[in-house]
This record gives sequence, structure tokens and C-alpha cells, in this order.
Amino acid sequence: MALNKVQKQQRRYQQRYYVNRAIKEMIQAGLIAYQKNSRGVMCLRLTEKGKIRLKEYAVENLKIKKPWRWDKKYRVIIFDIKEFKRGTRDKLRKWLEHLGFARLQNSVWVYPYECREVIILLKSNFKIGKEVLYMTVDSIENDRWLKKEFGLD
Repeated sequence: MALNKVQKQQRRYQQRYYVNRAIKEMIQAGLIAYQKNSRGVMCLRLTEKGKIRLKEYAVENLKIKKPWRWDKKYRVIIFDIKEFKRGTRDKLRKWLEHLGFARLQNSVWVYPYECREVIILLKSNFKIGKEVLYMTVDSIENDRWLKKEFGLD
């Protein structure tokens, strides 16, 4: 019994150590900061940089729900992002690839299922609202390879 009590105390100490270390690292990275609340008590708050990082984590969990039946329409994403935003453009391409889109051209991507909400989230996360166009298309010329790509045959 005495050993159990000692082990429990050590675990609590280790947990406290790891939490304190994580807080210090987040403060150093500029993700959180100490601020006084309305009662004058010091609290940890997310900084703007922390809020941006939190949004990125939310975006990382994005998935497109596939319906049980295809509506025979394609969703086409077209973007024209300037060269000085190359990093954002590359991130968007990686996300579209990660989500399962097929590339028609460098800035034209296709998906067979409804994905408007996911695209809206990506546009707001990358702050590229006017540079990305979402279309629903009835047909695409020579789409056999797309049907095969998405398993729609």
C-alpha cells in the first residue's frame, strides 16, 4: 500500500511537470499569454497566433462525407492565387489532394460529391475567398478516367 501511494504521488508530479512544460513552450511560441480577467485574476488566454493555430487543427480534421449514391454531378474548384501568395496556393493544392480531389489542371480540381462547406472553411482559413470559385457541373468531357478515379462506374 505504501508503494502504491508513492507511485501515485510520482505520477501526479510527472503530470504536473509535463503540463507546466507544455504551457512554457506555448508561451515561448507566442500561442498563449497571461492576462488579467475582469476580477483581476491572472489567466492563460489564446493569442491571435494561438487562434490561428487552433483553426489549423480544426481544418486538419476536415473530411467530406460521401453519400451512398452519386448525383451524377461534379464539383469543380477553380482558383487564381497570385504568385506572391505561392505558399497559400501550395497549401490549398495539398489540402485538395488530401481531401481526395482529382486534378484537371494546376488550378482546376474536381470532386464528385457535395463539398461546399469544406471549401468555405478552406477559403476562410487561408483568407482567399475571392480567389477560389466553386462550381457544380453536370458533365465533363472525357470523364471516364474521373469515374474510374473515384470508383463511380
